Amino acid sequence: MDYFKKMAGGAKCPPRVSISEIFWSWVGAFLGISAVCYLHYDFAAKVDMILIVASFGASAVLIYGAPKVPLAQPRNLMGGHVLSALVGVACFKLLGTEPWLAGGVAVATAIALMHYTRTLHPPAGATALIAVVGGEKIHALGFFYALMPVAAGAFIMLVVAVLVNNLAKDRRYPEYWF
Repeated sequence: MDYFKKMAGGAKCPPRVSISEIFWSWVGAFLGISAVCYLHYDFAAKVDMILIVASFGASAVLIYGAPKVPLAQPRNLMGGHVLSALVGVACFKLLGTEPWLAGGVAVATAIALMHYTRTLHPPAGATALIAVVGGEKIHALGFFYALMPVAAGAFIMLVVAVLVNNLAKDRRYPEYWF
């Protein structure tokens, strides 16, 4: 019975953030995602490269919308994405004939390794999964996927996060680097 009682929750919803916090979150997300998209469409795509992965949208929520949480710090953003990309590619190469298995092993292993390395970043679970289910263009990149688009795109978003999150007097980013 205690098992089911846990599902009822117990805490109250946190209060709404200030208008200033909403504004700076919007500005950061707009500039960060726009920068990666611009570089993707105007440069990378023209030479048949990729610079953006869908998991960056979720990273934007953390690094611009919740910049104080441990999951949003640079070590987690960069380390989580790169590690998960490597795991995802390895799982695709080893288990790609069974995508259901490769996807499950990739995400679960990425989570375990992010915990172990203290680089837990929830959107990086999607980065591992994208390496498995992402299609021919992603698969053709092999382990290069971890550098381009993953590391390069995450780094661009990190630079924007450092610049924008420190413009407001009541925001600071990062809380720590390593």
